Amino acid sequence: MKRTIEDFICEKCGTSVKGNGYTNHCPVCLWSKHVDDVPGDRESTCGGMMKPFGVVVKKGEIAQVILKCEKCNFERSAPVLPGDNRELLIQISVHDPRLD
Repeated sequence: MKRTIEDFICEKCGTSVKGNGYTNHCPVCLWSKHVDDVPGDRESTCGGMMKPFGVVVKKGEIAQVILKCEKCNFERSAPVLPGDNRELLIQISVHDPRLD
């Protein structure tokens, strides 16, 4: 994983996000953008928006958010960060995407 410090404007909700070098999703809406083939490389040519659709729970805590590219269906998980929207993470954790 390559550390790339970048600030960005979320293309889903418009939030101004201050990157820490590992930030890959918006802390407000949890959406991301498919820009990496390998975390941090910025080599993907897809550029699709990545929807948060699941979570990984470890030791009783939500540890990762699972994202899926709406353009190419690429999936990746990302660590949950302290400033991430906990209410939305809980909603995602109990939502069954098969009901959409």
